[in-house]
Amino acid sequence: MGTTQLESVPEPKYWHLKNVIGEALDSDFTVGEILPNERDLAARFGVARATLRQALEQLELEGRLQRRRGVGTTVAPPRVGVDVSTTEHSWPGSTQDTWQSFDCAKAVPPAPVARLLGTGAGEATHALRRLRVSHGQPVAAELLYVPVSSVPELSAIDAPSGEARARGVLRELQRLDLEGQDRSVELGAARADDARELDRLPGAPVLMVTTRYFSRGRTAAVSVATYRADTCRLTFGDSGDVQIRHHDEERRAS
Repeated sequence: MGTTQLESVPEPKYWHLKNVIGEALDSDFTVGEILPNERDLAARFGVARATLRQALEQLELEGRLQRRRGVGTTVAPPRVGVDVSTTEHSWPGSTQDTWQSFDCAKAVPPAPVARLLGTGAGEATHALRRLRVSHGQPVAAELLYVPVSSVPELSAIDAPSGEARARGVLRELQRLDLEGQDRSVELGAARADDARELDRLPGAPVLMVTTRYFSRGRTAAVSVATYRADTCRLTFGDSGDVQIRHHDEERRAS
């Protein structure tokens, strides 16, 4: 990472520095590599540490860097694509699924999820916890809610608890005919449990993606996935078929 003269550039110093460091990330560093400490970087570029912090913060917002507790500032992996199109239909746990299941328990879903599922008040569902990992780092955490009625053949003997039961629930979902699915996306703040799994601080910005899966004329499962906003990007498939809801009106965006 070379030095540069910042005194005569017309743009803000931190922005120019951000571009210089960004170019160095492409040529001189690899994913996961730890950057030198702020004192050394500031001395190398001849800038105040406040200017350097502004540049690093901008690169972090752009997903180029990650601040990792107990590690330091590292080069971030490429952003993970989050498909929010309505054209691709597949059950969780299918062969192309990139999520890793690690737990399953009976739980009453939050009220908004219960309304999507059409379950009764206080009715427990199978709640699967899953992670999506990229370059060895968790980038998303998911809670998948599956009503008992969606997987009536699930055997408690074959899948007693935890990861084994999660695999059993996903296996039974594959037996159903998937008639369609829809998704909604909103910006949110990481809750304590999601922040812990994603190695973020509570309140960090996240993308909340809610997916409904339809079978036999009803909602068979609902997924609530929390993506790190600094490591993900939205993709819309080839058709660009996305519904944008604003002030109770809908319009097509392509």
